[in-house]
Amino acid sequence: MPVNLQKGQKVSLSKSAPGLTKVVVGLGWDVNQFDTGGDFDLDAAAFLLGDSGKAASSSDFVFYGNLKHSSGGVEHLGDNLTGAGDGDDEQIKVDLAKLPPSVTHVAFTATIYDAEARRQNFGMVNNAFIRIYNEATGEELLRYDLGEDFSIETAVVFGELYRNNGEWKFNAIGSGYQGGLAALCANYGVDVE
Repeated sequence: MPVNLQKGQKVSLSKSAPGLTKVVVGLGWDVNQFDTGGDFDLDAAAFLLGDSGKAASSSDFVFYGNLKHSSGGVEHLGDNLTGAGDGDDEQIKVDLAKLPPSVTHVAFTATIYDAEARRQNFGMVNNAFIRIYNEATGEELLRYDLGEDFSIETAVVFGELYRNNGEWKFNAIGSGYQGGLAALCANYGVDVE
């Protein structure tokens, strides 16, 4: 049975699923009924970070424009342009065994594409969640539902996988940012053009 997390809660994946190496991180959301004149295009991304909380290079940022990390440890399964339907809207596969030793955290985020021009923010998004399941068995290990009302934010850090004393753990973060993808990239030390 999956663990349902609250903001700030941490759980050990290594203890709940010994020997676990391959997981799928699913992010999902529903758009509420405000008509902003355009579709909502939310984009999931993963930032591969060191102990400093920063990415070593821009290639440590996996998103719709860079679907696979060079290590093979993180792979984005593609961009969903509308978020229509139930279940995961976007998925990111993580092979914990392939992550370089220098990568101690993998942060999972979502941003709203072209949010300013479309006058959209996360206050218009309902039922946003992140879940992690075992790729081999399909068993859901944890789920975190973002309950916060983000009225002006255009980017959210859902949570992060992190390595601690040889164990992989997950931290439910749920922090919003103004400034969309550029704000997240600046936060994690990724240069964007």
